[in-house]
Amino acid sequence: MSLQAVKNLPLAGLKLIERQRLCDARGFLSRLFCSAELELAGWEKPIAQINHTFTAHRGTIRGLHYQNSPHCEMKLVSCIRGEVWDVAVDLRANSTSFLQWHAQILSAENCHAMLIPEGFAHGFQSLTDDVELLYLHTEQYSPQSEAALHFNDQTLCINWPLAVTEISERDKAHSQLTPEFKGISLK
Repeated sequence: MSLQAVKNLPLAGLKLIERQRLCDARGFLSRLFCSAELELAGWEKPIAQINHTFTAHRGTIRGLHYQNSPHCEMKLVSCIRGEVWDVAVDLRANSTSFLQWHAQILSAENCHAMLIPEGFAHGFQSLTDDVELLYLHTEQYSPQSEAALHFNDQTLCINWPLAVTEISERDKAHSQLTPEFKGISLK
């Protein structure tokens, strides 16, 4: 029995995972990961790392982070407490949706997750206080491959839904895209 529905989102390879809950008097069960079901959505590698984040305040932005080759990673992002506006930006060289972005509301209540392919940047804004996310990664964190886009990049024109209440000094300092940026090669 499948407990997950996979929906294509507007950018090639980007997927929405709609989880079903099996409920009874005790509460519920929700499948967070099933390799067989997600393989059909493009998840082909083992999970290399799982991260858990907590964001205290509504309006906080984290991101837009990614890793360059050879450590490009696929991510499965799930909100297990609160609600976020989750953003993925296509950075794949020669992609038909290069530098386009898509946002999706993920919440503990809607039980959705976003499957983000290799070659995408990712970030989010918390829509509630006390947000927790789980990230499943196909690659381990690699400091030498780490990169990021500025959250308010003028080329991307992301329309964050709330006024920014908090953002790290590190995320504020990321550069704007330049015309020289040609994307990420997925070799």
